[in-house]
Amino acid sequence: MYILAFETSCDDTSVAVMRDKVCISLSTRTQLEHSATGGVVPEVAARSHANAIFPCIDDALWDAGIHLSDIDLIACTDHPGLAPSLLTGLVVAETLALSSGKPMMRIDHIESHIFANFLERKESDIIFPSVVLTVSGGHTELYIWNSLYDLEMIGQTHDDAAGECFDKVSKMLGMGFPGWKKIADLAEKYIGEYEGIFPLVLLYKESLDFSFSGLKSAVKRYIDIQIATPEWLTPEKKIQIAYEFEEVVTDILSKKLMRAAEQKDTKMILLAWGVSANTKLKKKIKTLADIAHVSFLAPTQIIYSMDNAAMVGARAYYEWSSR
Repeated sequence: MYILAFETSCDDTSVAVMRDKVCISLSTRTQLEHSATGGVVPEVAARSHANAIFPCIDDALWDAGIHLSDIDLIACTDHPGLAPSLLTGLVVAETLALSSGKPMMRIDHIESHIFANFLERKESDIIFPSVVLTVSGGHTELYIWNSLYDLEMIGQTHDDAAGECFDKVSKMLGMGFPGWKKIADLAEKYIGEYEGIFPLVLLYKESLDFSFSGLKSAVKRYIDIQIATPEWLTPEKKIQIAYEFEEVVTDILSKKLMRAAEQKDTKMILLAWGVSANTKLKKKIKTLADIAHVSFLAPTQIIYSMDNAAMVGARAYYEWSSR
């Protein structure tokens, strides 16, 4: 079967064509307008989606070598996300479904990111139960994935998401958006020793929840002190701040994930969503997983960590096939 999938939950307009569970074409246009504001403006994002979605449909169908009449199922992200952005994709998907007489499925955005781990893998590669960490600009959550459609949240952030913290610190340092990428690129230039200048916020011992607002405030206070003495906030100091900050966030995320695996006695852990593309985070988790003899998976490609329509198509395929 052919699935035409849409993803417009935030600032990426994405359309994919799936042949069963395999993505055979993917057209994604990332909005660059938000770099100036250091974050996504919903109204601006919605207008950009409206301009990009039809070219993305044309590109996806062309690359797949099929026509709209060949599509068997239409799928679209339904929630959560920015309401104006979601509405753009839903209106287009529902209109196409109605005009073509094809069935249409509304798909959960968080579940789609988790199902992105199935892309370019066999079903047997994922072992249930497993623990999943979802990390993005709006979400930092831990789930126990008991079976294909049985997800239970076991931990979440009390305040800021990790991705939002990356974005805010990137903005403090005068860099662009998305923050996780800008911070990671800058941190790679650091050649000094880790000094631990920011707090490792792990909450109480057995907690699976997160808190990043205190860390964000600590970074701001540190930067404010540097600004008060201008010669201190040198390019080298910015590099160190990026490095120390990334070290702390990836330590918190990796240790919490391993704590969850230990508490739930699972033999597999998975990573999903935008910050799952962070190389340092994946390396730390892999090291800890190897020590604990736990299997670790993350999306096979960076594009599958980002908002993309292939993950929506994968989630739709598995649900439709189970009916």
